[in-house]
Amino acid sequence: MSTLFDHPSASSSRTSELHPTGLFLRPHLTSPHDFDALAERTLARAQKVVERILRAREEPGELRKVVKNLDRLSDLLCGVIDMAELVRHAHPDGQWVEAANRAYEHMCFYMNVLNTEVGLYDVLSQVLKDPSIGPTLTYEERQVALIFLRDFEKSCIHLSDAHRRQFVSLSDEILVLGRQFLLESSEPHESLSIHISELAGMPTGVLQAFRKKASMMGKLKVEMGSWEAAMIARYAPKEEMRKRLWMAANIKDDARVQTLERLLEARSELAELVGKESYGEMILAEKMAKRPENVMQFLQALNQHHRPLALEEINKLSLCKQTHIDELDPPPIHAWDRDFYAARYSVDTSRFDPPPSPRWSIISPTVGSTFRALSSLFTRIFGMHLRASPVRPGEIWHPDVYKLEVVDEQDGVVGWLYVDLWAREGKQGGAAHYTVQCSRRVDDDDIQADFGLDEAHREVKWEDEIEGSHGNRDGKSYQLPVAVLLCDFARPTNRSGPTILSPHEIETLFHEMGHAMHSMIGRTDYHNVSGTRCATDFVELPSVLMEHFASSPSVLALMSPAQNIPCSTPAALQAIHQPFLALDTHTQILMATLDQVYHSPIVKSPGFSSTSEFAKLQDSIGVVPSVRGTAWQTQFSHLYGYGATYYSYLFDRAIASKVWRTLFKANPLDREMGERYKREVLQFGGGKDPWEMVGRVIGDEAVMAGDMKAMEIVGKWGIDE
Repeated sequence: MSTLFDHPSASSSRTSELHPTGLFLRPHLTSPHDFDALAERTLARAQKVVERILRAREEPGELRKVVKNLDRLSDLLCGVIDMAELVRHAHPDGQWVEAANRAYEHMCFYMNVLNTEVGLYDVLSQVLKDPSIGPTLTYEERQVALIFLRDFEKSCIHLSDAHRRQFVSLSDEILVLGRQFLLESSEPHESLSIHISELAGMPTGVLQAFRKKASMMGKLKVEMGSWEAAMIARYAPKEEMRKRLWMAANIKDDARVQTLERLLEARSELAELVGKESYGEMILAEKMAKRPENVMQFLQALNQHHRPLALEEINKLSLCKQTHIDELDPPPIHAWDRDFYAARYSVDTSRFDPPPSPRWSIISPTVGSTFRALSSLFTRIFGMHLRASPVRPGEIWHPDVYKLEVVDEQDGVVGWLYVDLWAREGKQGGAAHYTVQCSRRVDDDDIQADFGLDEAHREVKWEDEIEGSHGNRDGKSYQLPVAVLLCDFARPTNRSGPTILSPHEIETLFHEMGHAMHSMIGRTDYHNVSGTRCATDFVELPSVLMEHFASSPSVLALMSPAQNIPCSTPAALQAIHQPFLALDTHTQILMATLDQVYHSPIVKSPGFSSTSEFAKLQDSIGVVPSVRGTAWQTQFSHLYGYGATYYSYLFDRAIASKVWRTLFKANPLDREMGERYKREVLQFGGGKDPWEMVGRVIGDEAVMAGDMKAMEIVGKWGIDE
């Protein structure tokens, strides 16, 4: 594994001698033009499944197959949509990207049309109401049915024509407002002109850089969000200077506030249209949290746990400020003080840190050694490992892409992971996990019946499926998962040698591999609940749990050649110099609470003010006072993409911390605990009640209720920093 990723000569997966194929082993996807043809064939094939479902009420036994066939229909469409999504972000060829965009839009349009197909909705409703069918559905099958039912109802298919038109109008307005809000939230406020003399006392190197950029009159133009602004916030000794900068960066802009508040109002109107009291109530119905009051119970419990810790850290900053400005009593910490005194505190305390224990070795983790550690970890706790696999000509989108088989010690190959690790021009930055194909049961597809009485056109195989993508378990045949991991690591070179990962990059890689293994292990009968296709406030649990493994000395030891020496990597050492993690967590709690307030019925109140509500919240549960004349909430871009669900990451962090403490903290390489986690959580994907999964894996029946009390319990667990 190390050789594969750490040596430039091995920077691409070796191709096999087998005959050429198409992208992702799809035999008919060898050129950009083929993407358009694939989309057309898929739509034609999907229409046959739609017609079969619509005639289900006319044929004996077909109603019982409706959920299965809706899931197959979804799998057909997502097989193109999900692959197109990956190609749009990763393929270096513009023609492929354009073709993927066309296919993506074409398929999504068709899927939106299906969501308004009254006939499909009526058939599914009949299935759920039929006393001979509804009660016989498995939990997994019922969850799939409810997913489709909610998709139909999100399109207001059950409403009158007038209400449906109003729904479409509001949805369009929300889309426009959301884009405008995202644009405005990313645009910095006006620059600030600062004279160099006002920055006296800053580090010499920084001042020298500033002087080079300053005008002849000694004036420095500081753009909000720039490197210069960050340096002033972190190192400018004069509080008045830092305050001026912070005020300029957070000044209230009435136009931006108006955009946000109209977005919140439109969401509230949309919720009211479908019979919900608030947008939060509408969104949370299908999440683990279920209701807004449950989320608030979780956040309040979490805040009670973390706020005292955050106040302790504020006190550290206050004492640091007291020494700096030579006052008799500890002074208050304001928003513009935090970065400056956090930097001073870290410098002061680092002088007294003891050196690492001599029994620990310091290692430089390469990409290869990190993947080796991941494979070794999976072997020890899951009985699974990663194995390099050759690729066929035409199978991958760039020579730098590697293909890994995920191998189970009993079942053999259970899925494939394509990893595209190195940064390159035109490729999206950051890290991401994509599912190109989900697992699902296929031996009971009964695809011949899709063609009804048309015997001449009956088929026995879908010609565009991925070659060799089926596996067997317990006498059943399953479509095996295919996932992609994108990163933007520096490429190894002959001159620089293997790529050394930073602490953040190690954590990121472990995080994304948590998603990937969820995709690989989450084998279900249905595509729509496979792997990471689960509740959005549950999906981050496996990935966040992997971050705990990334900071464990016994796991980090797997990166060293000996694999048996407790190791302290830069990640472990860095934790010593991050003394304000509780303050960061408290900030996230404040933001998640604000998100709930903004998507509650209060938005409909006369005179609602997002600025006033934020100030009220900050003064009641915050640890630094609010500042009049500012409106930070207009920079909270996640209010659009995560509306009413921003709590999810905190929620999963709390659960992951509990699972870590219960199962792995004493021995992260414990196979028994790994099998327990795999058996109780990962294998079900979204096909089992997540509350039951969590309750069983930690052994707490009270949690399995999934009610307000359960949310409070999770909040009281707190988050390991």
